[in-house]
Amino acid sequence: MRCLATDMTMHARILATIRKIPRGKVSTYGAIARAAGYPGAARQVVAALRASFGLPWQRVLGAGGEIKLRGDSALEQRLRLEAEGVVFRGRKVDMKKHEFKFARPKATLKPKKRASRPPASQRRKTND
Repeated sequence: MRCLATDMTMHARILATIRKIPRGKVSTYGAIARAAGYPGAARQVVAALRASFGLPWQRVLGAGGEIKLRGDSALEQRLRLEAEGVVFRGRKVDMKKHEFKFARPKATLKPKKRASRPPASQRRKTND
């Protein structure tokens, strides 16, 4: 059984990450999952977008800058992005120009390794 508190934390972190994408920039489902701390959870990003309101959903794209929605929703997404100044190259967004790069989390300091003892065959023999 899944823990509800963990799911809500994941959902909340994904939503907060989506809200960081500024106007005129885009990101992918996978990049949002990684930035939220859940690499490989692109499908959870989709689920969070479907379950929430008031998000800049148009700024979230598939890998390579492709609009993954179909029909009228895809057209609406493209029109919204173009209104924000996002440039398309064919059917895909120019990711080199418009991809939002999330700040990498600061690395935590790892404790120093203790010096390991050499194998018994390499230790100096003392005569006590």
